[in-house]
Amino acid sequence: QVQVVESGGGLVQPGGSLRLACAASGTIFSINDMGWYRQPPGKQRELVAAITSGGSTNYADSVKGRFTISRDNAGNTVYLQMNSLKPEDTDVYYCKAIVTMRAYGPTYQYWGQGTQVTVSS
Repeated sequence: QVQVVESGGGLVQPGGSLRLACAASGTIFSINDMGWYRQPPGKQRELVAAITSGGSTNYADSVKGRFTISRDNAGNTVYLQMNSLKPEDTDVYYCKAIVTMRAYGPTYQYWGQGTQVTVSS
């Protein structure tokens, strides 16, 4: 099995910064894309930022220029550096990993439990 665990959430004032981390572990042959998502009240879960195994990144328009996604050399941990935080960034942030568990095997997606980010004065 595969476990995806997020950390780094918390309470921060508007304009402040937080760094989230997400680690995938378990029966993993390779990890393809990893990404961060959030789910505003009454809306569907939406992409915040994603990164491929090759390092290509994709961001929601609302976070471009403020958030940066990165990945460690082993490729099993992804980070989200969040700067210039706004109250509307308040949400639970979920990490997703797209994983292959054996060579030439199918891919599966795994979600973490989420970490709360609250931006408030």
